[in-house]
Amino acid sequence: MTKYILGGISVPPGTEKDEVIAAAAKKLRRAGIPAARLTIWRRSVDARKQNDIRIVYAVLFETPGTLKKETVEKHALRPASDAALAVSCGTTPLGARPIVVGMGPCGMFAALLLAEHGYRPLLIERGGDVADRVRTVEAFYAGGALDPDCSVQFGAGGAGTFSDGKLVTRIGDAHCSYVLSRFAAFGAPAEILTNAKPHIGTDVLRDVVSNIAQEITRLGGEILYRTRFLGYDEPKDGVRRIRTTRGDFETSALVLAIGHSARDTYAMLLDRGCAIEAKDFSVGMRIEHKKADIDRALYGALAGSPDLPYAEYNLSTNTKTRGVYTFCMCPGGEVVSGASEPGGLCVNGMSRYARDGENSNSAVCVSVFRNDYGATPADAIAYQRSLERAAFRAGGENYNAPVCTVKDFVERRRATALGRVRPTYMNGRVTPADLSALFPTVLYDALAGGLAAFGRKIRGFDAPDALLTGLETRTSAPLRILRGENLTMLGTEDIYPGGEGAGYAGGITSAAVDGVKIALAIMAKFAPMA
Repeated sequence: MTKYILGGISVPPGTEKDEVIAAAAKKLRRAGIPAARLTIWRRSVDARKQNDIRIVYAVLFETPGTLKKETVEKHALRPASDAALAVSCGTTPLGARPIVVGMGPCGMFAALLLAEHGYRPLLIERGGDVADRVRTVEAFYAGGALDPDCSVQFGAGGAGTFSDGKLVTRIGDAHCSYVLSRFAAFGAPAEILTNAKPHIGTDVLRDVVSNIAQEITRLGGEILYRTRFLGYDEPKDGVRRIRTTRGDFETSALVLAIGHSARDTYAMLLDRGCAIEAKDFSVGMRIEHKKADIDRALYGALAGSPDLPYAEYNLSTNTKTRGVYTFCMCPGGEVVSGASEPGGLCVNGMSRYARDGENSNSAVCVSVFRNDYGATPADAIAYQRSLERAAFRAGGENYNAPVCTVKDFVERRRATALGRVRPTYMNGRVTPADLSALFPTVLYDALAGGLAAFGRKIRGFDAPDALLTGLETRTSAPLRILRGENLTMLGTEDIYPGGEGAGYAGGITSAAVDGVKIALAIMAKFAPMA
């Protein structure tokens, strides 16, 4: 039996799943394609026409043998990829166990896969476990001191643990199905396997991360929390010594899944002369609207229907100078601090599984090119840091976030009063400010133009009282650690940079996929631990 996917099953909201399966079966019968074991593969919302909102399904089915190419093309079918991994273990003995630095999605999935196949990895994480991290972050939100090593950016699960838990990706990699299936196996809602825009929610994701950590240790792996990676020595006889705040350790395969905010590690690698290049990235602000307003703008009369998810958008436009886009849209969510350095402030968005907050938010970001900040990776980091320090000062130098309305921003003035949209950032710890003054003119002009363009696409997006919170600066790493086809850092045979921090991913799923690829590369070279 061969598996294929039939898409384009469009039905009204409220249609039962057995009716969807029946419609798919009828379509296949008319095409003369024998089909068995039909199941829902993907579900998405088509809200392009408010008077005719549709739910669009893709259905997985099995058929004897292999269909002819012309049949596949005529009926817009595609072969289904298997979620299982083809694991091949090498024969080279490991002189010392693999070490994974960083427990974000990349490092977590690399360590999990290695542990599942007998490699007993050591995972080093500068932040705390989930419980420790939640306590530390909540204390910070309540007015306590920032812990640079245990924050929204650092700790078990990485930055994604304090986000929406979005699993949407555009990479189209066959390993995506595996990653989603593993998330579901460790406690994520089963619907992530079928929703076109899957999300776990930060509250549920915390439990998932804890479950994965327990599995890694159960299988013989080890996790050292509150342990900062300091550097490494040159290899000798296939073994390299690494230095941490908990002492030295030896490894034959070092995975650097450091995350996009590990600026001290970047500095160490740059000082060593590692092959690193600057790249383009983005900066911007968080915009908040009433969730009900966004639902009405996108769903019209069907807003609030239990048969529809809370409305989401994904917008982009090109201004005269550069691109502007929305990123990490969080229905019913809140704006959170992403600060990880004293004297610097940046923001992010998150929502819980229920997405039941009053506001919806997203980043509005503008492209930053290398000629905006210089030519080197150090220049890129310095540019990010300068914006974060400006935001810190504008907020009052106490981690309050600077805010203004869209009207204030467009008119380039300090906020005087907020409107209907109340700030969600850190329990309302905000300071009215002039956000326009925090951006260079070329970036401000593009952002202002982008807001106007998005207002033409979604009614009310650029409403005068829509709330802006600044600044969003950590959308991605501003650099890339170069690696070869074997996924090792150029100039080495045993160091594997990966995930967002290395410049090879842009979200939870793509980072996890990169971790899977790295683990497969290590296993293909080395035999499991004796």
